[in-house]
Amino acid sequence: MLRKQAKIATDPVAFDAFYRRHVDAVTRFLARRVDDPHTVADLVAEVFVAVLDSAHTYRADLGSEIAWLYGVARKTISAERRRAYRQHRLTDRVGGRRELDGDDVAELEERIDAERDARRMFTAMAGLPKGERAVLELVVVDQLTVTEAALALGIRLSTAKVRLHRARRTLRNLPFVMSGASG
Repeated sequence: MLRKQAKIATDPVAFDAFYRRHVDAVTRFLARRVDDPHTVADLVAEVFVAVLDSAHTYRADLGSEIAWLYGVARKTISAERRRAYRQHRLTDRVGGRRELDGDDVAELEERIDAERDARRMFTAMAGLPKGERAVLELVVVDQLTVTEAALALGIRLSTAKVRLHRARRTLRNLPFVMSGASG
């Protein structure tokens, strides 16, 4: 018998339900990190394509679907940033975007505006080492538990806890760093 997540790769009805259940959270996650509506729309699509390819890797015993999805989204953003950098270096412009209609752009702009404070937080966290920043983002901004953040990052729970502690100690004077899920 196929596990629930593996089933989404072969059953269009299961995938549609999974997509509808998580598309808003994935869009918010991406809008916190990207300020262009076209790129956010493209990345949301890429995340769910990647989900189809990697559905068999999800293990419910290691964390929630959303933690797994955020891990997929982080990898998708990283791949996009590498691709855009390479393309920028080669062509000095980014192209190949699909056209969005006015309603799509307006909706994405609203989501991007709603995540403005989160992008400010990322600026404040920019001086942290990469690993500490990643755990802090997932726990404080994305509201994952430390266990789920460890899963999303592919690290041990103890490593995630140490990184979170260090990040919070470094940024202890900023009000947002002590919020977020525990566990």
